[in-house]
Amino acid sequence: MIVAFSVTPIGAGEDVGEAVAAAVRVVRDSGLPNRTDAMFTSVEGEWDEVMDVVKRATEAVQAHAARVSLVLKADLREGVTDGLTAKVATVERHLAGS
Repeated sequence: MIVAFSVTPIGAGEDVGEAVAAAVRVVRDSGLPNRTDAMFTSVEGEWDEVMDVVKRATEAVQAHAARVSLVLKADLREGVTDGLTAKVATVERHLAGS
């Protein structure tokens, strides 16, 4: 599965970079395939391991604020590996052909 998620501290002011970095650090330290962009962090793996990473990343942000917002989108597709790379490669292939 691939999970794209965003976790943000609420009431911690305008600069949330430190709290978000704490969450991204958890994801990167997990060893699972991942990618971070301006809006979401995506992580790929089995259900239990991915959800554990999301939980721990959320807890890392909770250390910075009593209230946290979590947005999560999941793509569950059995038998697919390297989806983070393969999905983007497919789109790029189509763009190159047009």
